[in-house]
Amino acid sequence: MKRVFCIGELLIDFIAKTEKNNLGKAKDFSRNPGGAPANVACAISKLGGLSKFIGSVGKDSFGSYLLEVLKDNNVDVTLAQRSDAFTTLAFVSLDEKGERDFVFSRGADEKLKYDSCIKKEFNNNIVHFGAATALLGGKLEDAYNRYFFDALTQNTFRSFDPNFRSDLWNNQTDVFIKKCLPFIQKSHLCKFSLEEAQLLSGETNPIDCSCVLHEIGAEVIVITLGKKGTLLSTKKKQQTIPTIEVNTVDTTGAGDAFIGCLLYQIASLNSTSTIMEDFSLLTEMVKKANKAGAYSTTGYGAISSLPNHNAVFNS
Repeated sequence: MKRVFCIGELLIDFIAKTEKNNLGKAKDFSRNPGGAPANVACAISKLGGLSKFIGSVGKDSFGSYLLEVLKDNNVDVTLAQRSDAFTTLAFVSLDEKGERDFVFSRGADEKLKYDSCIKKEFNNNIVHFGAATALLGGKLEDAYNRYFFDALTQNTFRSFDPNFRSDLWNNQTDVFIKKCLPFIQKSHLCKFSLEEAQLLSGETNPIDCSCVLHEIGAEVIVITLGKKGTLLSTKKKQQTIPTIEVNTVDTTGAGDAFIGCLLYQIASLNSTSTIMEDFSLLTEMVKKANKAGAYSTTGYGAISSLPNHNAVFNS
């Protein structure tokens, strides 16, 4: 079993209990651990895989709480750092369909320092670049780019999820696109929402989006389509894989559950090159990942709603 390194933010999601889709009027919030890379790390470990989190939290009580949550979920946090800056927070409201609207209060996540000693650990393993805040500047962006270069120089399977958040980029989507291109160009696996695929490709139809993104360099592409399932695309073949029907209450972390399950399956292979050559194998993997993503929407909170191995593979 290969180890999956997940780099980026670990934060607190404060989810509004009332005043649906109106953060300004919300008075009561529930505290939930989150952050896309942390969610992915937990998704992998909860399925029985090996994950390692690389990121920074504050030296405050929230930071301690978050690291304990990861430990409780069997995520290796020996490479996590503590910063004097406060732990990053996100405030989230949900509408009746479980769709989210959120605002970041950024803190310790951007203080991650690059550690050159980690490079050798990447060899023959998987590195997932899926942080929502990694391209926003600060030390995190520098560390993120340097870890990506390290992954390129090792025998490392590289996964990328841009995790675009419109509120974070405002009118700078052109900057976001430019910063994503090297990751798309050099990653073995790229996971996009339909919105991200359209933004990064300039196309509308999912298949057209995938063709453009393949031209940039991505080898295997998955575009999540919500209740319609997932478009699986290689440079030779495309297919939409249906998902299962569930009673959705909160979509927070669904994409992370999906990519976490997919990476868990890839990590279980003797050789990651297998998936580049076997579309039928990829199809079966995406079916399981769809199931994991769907199950994660049936409860509140990202990490607490992640399914275990039995739910995904034995049901």
